[in-house]
Amino acid sequence: MSVAGKHAVVTGASRGIGRAIAERLHQEGARVSIISRSAPLAAVEGFYARADVCKEDEVRRAFQECRDANGAVDILVNNAGIVESATLTRTSSEMWDRIIATNLTGTFLCTREVFAEMTAAKWGRIVNVASTAGLAGAPYISAYCASKHGVVGFTRAVAAEAAATGVTVNAICPGYTETDILRNAVTNITAKTGRDEEETRHLLAASNPEGRIATVAEVAEGVMMLIGGSQTGIAMIVPGFLPA
Repeated sequence: MSVAGKHAVVTGASRGIGRAIAERLHQEGARVSIISRSAPLAAVEGFYARADVCKEDEVRRAFQECRDANGAVDILVNNAGIVESATLTRTSSEMWDRIIATNLTGTFLCTREVFAEMTAAKWGRIVNVASTAGLAGAPYISAYCASKHGVVGFTRAVAAEAAATGVTVNAICPGYTETDILRNAVTNITAKTGRDEEETRHLLAASNPEGRIATVAEVAEGVMMLIGGSQTGIAMIVPGFLPA
């Protein structure tokens, strides 16, 4: 399915996975709008609206700005997210609330913003960027795991609600991916454990499907597969494009 001429909104696309997705959509001919708290680090073709996705009023305003610039929303990629690590006993209420608000509540607010117009149009594509941490547990990231499990559950619930409307709702679940988040994780782990960088990267890669670090281009390709298909309610694991 071609996305040429369709209006795609990507949240959290100032860098990393979101940026790669926005660039790929633009290359395929979509009219791209980016919603994020900060402007892209380098120029990305498309309209930019500033918003914190966990703030309802900012989300509503940003989406209206995107519609004013590019028309009704056909495609939404909920990519905005944060990760912080701590043992359970060191996970503060503030950290928990911050992660849940951005990763899960932000996905809810942005999806709700476009759901009515997509179902009325009898066509739409929503892809939520979750994580393999949304399918299995991992130590020291309990809040992050909870938020991403929530995203996967939310995806499946909305997919069921949208059944037979022409709107598909799917999640993509990347493992460790070559981004600033990965590089920061490697730095933190090496500092705390004394392992060298190569050993740390090898350990992280071993926990991924196919035993390697994913690339942002692979995640963007997975998103395009979900947009182009008719499947709904699935969680695609990357690398490897494995359905879950």
